[in-house]
Amino acid sequence: MNNKYILTLDLKDDSELIAAYESHHKAVWPEIIASIKDAGIISMEIYRISNRLMMIMEVNEEFSFEKKHKTDSSNPFVQKWEELMWQYQQSLPFAAQGEKWVVMNKIFELG
Repeated sequence: MNNKYILTLDLKDDSELIAAYESHHKAVWPEIIASIKDAGIISMEIYRISNRLMMIMEVNEEFSFEKKHKTDSSNPFVQKWEELMWQYQQSLPFAAQGEKWVVMNKIFELG
């Protein structure tokens, strides 16, 4: 059975930086796509309103955030991508030290 996670993060509130961030996501590096798929992520979408982002991830039963973090920390392409993205991103005020994307809690579901 697949699981779904919703995560959120803020961008720096600067229209030029936001445009650059979106431009990077029109041509995500193939190594990043491969690392996402290899982690067990079946689908991923990112939405934006103003400087707030929301990511929807559907993952398979082998996926874990811990395993993804461990694999990403030894992948030079992911590290370079994350360093690049951090130029545009900022932590949420309530995020833990060093935490970027924060998992949201589901509070309602119809159906």
